[in-house]
Amino acid sequence: MKQGSIVMAMIWMAVISLLLFWLPLIGPLLAGFIGGRSAGSAGRGLVAAVLPAAILCFVLFAFGAALSGLPIIGAIASASLFLLIVIQSLPLLAGAFVGGLTV
Repeated sequence: MKQGSIVMAMIWMAVISLLLFWLPLIGPLLAGFIGGRSAGSAGRGLVAAVLPAAILCFVLFAFGAALSGLPIIGAIASASLFLLIVIQSLPLLAGAFVGGLTV
């Protein structure tokens, strides 16, 4: 079995999502499918789809806690952003899962 790259899968998902932003459901689904195939498996495809959101939320937590001086505010802001991003990217996650299964 060929093992893909999670970093390349994240790049493919980001580029195709940006290029197909005008297709509400098909764009993220296609980006996830191609990224999942590039990742090499369904689990790695899901990780490639969720990892950028987790990194963004960790950075938001760090800056929110440092700038406000209240780590609870940073934690609430980053957790709510993570939930919003994951819910919004359900087609991307579905495409990544199916793309990873087809390898």
